[in-house]
Amino acid sequence: MGTFIGHVYPGLFLVFYGLYQAIVVSKAAILNDSLLYPSCPPRNKGRWARLWKISCGGLLKMVTGSILIAYEISCVTGGLKLMNRELPPRFMYPKQWQHLTMFILLTLNGCVDVMSKNLLPQRCVVLEKGTLVLTFYVLLLLLVSHVQDSTGVELHIHSLLILVVFLLMLVLTVELWAPETFHLSLIETFLFLMMGSWLIQAAFILYRPVTGYPWQDDDISDIMFITTFFCWHVMINALCLLGIYGVSSFWHRCHSPSLKPTWSKEAPRDTSTGGPLYKLLQEVEQAEKDEQVLLLSKGSP
Repeated sequence: MGTFIGHVYPGLFLVFYGLYQAIVVSKAAILNDSLLYPSCPPRNKGRWARLWKISCGGLLKMVTGSILIAYEISCVTGGLKLMNRELPPRFMYPKQWQHLTMFILLTLNGCVDVMSKNLLPQRCVVLEKGTLVLTFYVLLLLLVSHVQDSTGVELHIHSLLILVVFLLMLVLTVELWAPETFHLSLIETFLFLMMGSWLIQAAFILYRPVTGYPWQDDDISDIMFITTFFCWHVMINALCLLGIYGVSSFWHRCHSPSLKPTWSKEAPRDTSTGGPLYKLLQEVEQAEKDEQVLLLSKGSP
């Protein structure tokens, strides 16, 4: 992962995953639908009917994790060895092994998602969320030790990445007790986009700077501009979420009129005097009048 491609590929995966989650969250907000059990339009029954129920997010994690594992192993000349044969023996390729651990966790998390949604008799949301939280706990530990020998520009870039991972870990931990909360899902999606876009930005800063000259560790302006770029990523990703919500709202309200918010079915409004609520009030008033007439007739001599 200590290459340009090694930063861009995981970043692209996180961006695409964040965009997918943004579409899911936007649809749930527009249609007042469930985040965990979204309603799906009816599909034709047949041989390929089960394909519509496959966990897309879990499958994406499995495929991406497997590709990154193969890429990390292929980048090491002579094979990825754990220890050398010298005396005393020493551990070899510590950063590569940390990268490999991250990618294995990503693949296992995808396997758990697919197993929970497609193989178990009943979906286990706690298992999915718990595995994802555990993955980010381990990822945070790996990233903290990953920057021990980093300085200057590289250290500042990874510190901001650690901040995003820490916030994402907190949000995912809270979601264990509130998995259906829209605001938490929105923050989670935003942090996934931030993590992915910042990894891509880190690849260009560290390995392919736009100017063609490497960034200087002893130049305070370079360090300050890294923070400025990070703030720009915050604004761009926030606008991206807003744009996805706007496009999704236009699509569902104009191109899919059959998909309507659930409140319109559960609580129809009475806008005319001939509605059922108006008739019910008339019946109650008439019953009260009849009761008063009956009491008066009994009280008269």
